Amino acid sequence: MTTSNHKPYTFPNGKINLPQGDRNGAVKYTDYALGKFISDAKKKPWFKNTVFLIVADHCASSAGKWEINIAKHHIPAIIYNLHQQPEKINRLTSQIDLMPTLFGYLGWNYNTSFYGKDINQTKIGDERAFIGNYRTLGLLRNNLFTQIDDRKRVKQFTVSGTDQALSEVNFKNEDLISETISYYQTASERFKNGKMKAK
Repeated sequence: MTTSNHKPYTFPNGKINLPQGDRNGAVKYTDYALGKFISDAKKKPWFKNTVFLIVADHCASSAGKWEINIAKHHIPAIIYNLHQQPEKINRLTSQIDLMPTLFGYLGWNYNTSFYGKDINQTKIGDERAFIGNYRTLGLLRNNLFTQIDDRKRVKQFTVSGTDQALSEVNFKNEDLISETISYYQTASERFKNGKMKAK
């Protein structure tokens, strides 16, 4: 999705019936390309033993220096070819939850220091999502979004409605602030010290 879905919205000629340079054309080309990829893969001997995980990172116009628009980070994620009945999960999850969830479907037992969780093993009410942009990081839990940025500012917002509108609160949930900082700080420290490398 990276090349076609960003400006200048170019893609190979002759694949779809929309013009170059237009985002609608880029989206349609991405749909075509994914469909062709799966169609071609079905002809391969390894297809029946292969699982495909398709995920985006953000919606259009999500960029911002500090403020995060949660609605612009509501992304698709598809786990395909598990040879079971289709299932739709509407619970709050993050990209980091995809691999633990996939491993759960595969029935794998493993030791890990993943930050993600198998959504099918996550208790109702324990769901959370990590959302970030260039200079701001956040944690969404139970319709309360905690946002921290590189100016060491902390803000909290309630999230409401189908448009996921944000309203800044005049109170602070200190537990959620500490949790948000700890996730990102420990991940940074572990990465810098080589503790995320495979052994």
